Amino acid sequence: MIPTLVAAALLLAVSAAHAQSVALAGMLGNRALLVVNGTNPKTVAAGDTHEGVKVILTSGETAVVEQNGKRMTLRVGEAPVAMGATKSNGKGNRIVLTAGSGGHFMTAGQVNGKAAQFMVDTGATTVAMSSQDAERAGINYKAGQPVTMSTANGLTQGYKVKLDSVRVGEVEVLNVDAVVTPQAMPYMLLGNSFLTRFQMLRDNDLLTLTKKY
Repeated sequence: MIPTLVAAALLLAVSAAHAQSVALAGMLGNRALLVVNGTNPKTVAAGDTHEGVKVILTSGETAVVEQNGKRMTLRVGEAPVAMGATKSNGKGNRIVLTAGSGGHFMTAGQVNGKAAQFMVDTGATTVAMSSQDAERAGINYKAGQPVTMSTANGLTQGYKVKLDSVRVGEVEVLNVDAVVTPQAMPYMLLGNSFLTRFQMLRDNDLLTLTKKY
């Protein structure tokens, strides 16, 4: 059966400095039909690069692409997106994650402007971190609200705090509830105090978070 080529998306001008206009014009099997800067569509397989834009993953009528460390999800028929801009203001509205080993969604990010490593946890009420992580982020957690926490070693005292900001990729969320535990953790848990600010869509190994307005 010959794959059906979906009609090309309408191309829009992009004004961001040093950015490229990238659109998904269609899918040919598991290959993405990319339009970069208004050029003729190019069929690109996952792992390949066209005009500096690398296709990471294709699924249905979507493709995850990356350029200069910036990752975006393209959908057939949607307007082009700007990629490759050198500066980000954190005002993006979409986060795209791919599952790692064990099916977990891991991502680098920032807490109060400090580097952090997250694991998405829809079972966690809030963002959760160790006291060591809190100290690295400059959080005076002992001034927070004391809470009793249940751990594998029994009950322990933690602290409920408010984070000024949590950022993943192009998206920043302000005033996020978190808990700090004295026990060491390999990564921070990205819980529902962050996740409920988004519409979540999972498609196999692809998780897309779109910010609510």
